[in-house]
Amino acid sequence: MSLRRLLVVGLIAFLAALAGVFLGRALVDAPRANETELHALLHKELELSPGQQRKLDPVEARFKARREVLEREMRAANIELARAIEAEHGYGPRVTVAIDHMHKVMGDMQKETLQHLFAMRDILDRDQAADFDKVVAGALTADAR
Repeated sequence: MSLRRLLVVGLIAFLAALAGVFLGRALVDAPRANETELHALLHKELELSPGQQRKLDPVEARFKARREVLEREMRAANIELARAIEAEHGYGPRVTVAIDHMHKVMGDMQKETLQHLFAMRDILDRDQAADFDKVVAGALTADAR
């Protein structure tokens, strides 16, 4: 293999790996804006009672710990994808497995996030829950508007 061809292949592999890193970061960071909006609503606009806040604290702590684990798994899956791209220089079997793994972890994050949202909602009274539902619906449809 000529030096020029080797450099081109190396550059393509590097760019593909870099694209995988950016994709993974975009996917890991995407839910945060909606989550921030929901937490702001909970803590400022819904005027939680001290009892509601006491119930919310362990819910938040459990989700934070679980989210950190899943974020590490997503970073690892992203590295796996980058390495597969570097090894195969195309859409081969390792890339396919790495993509499937990333999708599984992303799905797990989405499920955990929804379970967390429902756990938060259970703490609210009827009026607070109605406001919460509007914000959730708005956050989920923001990109569609």
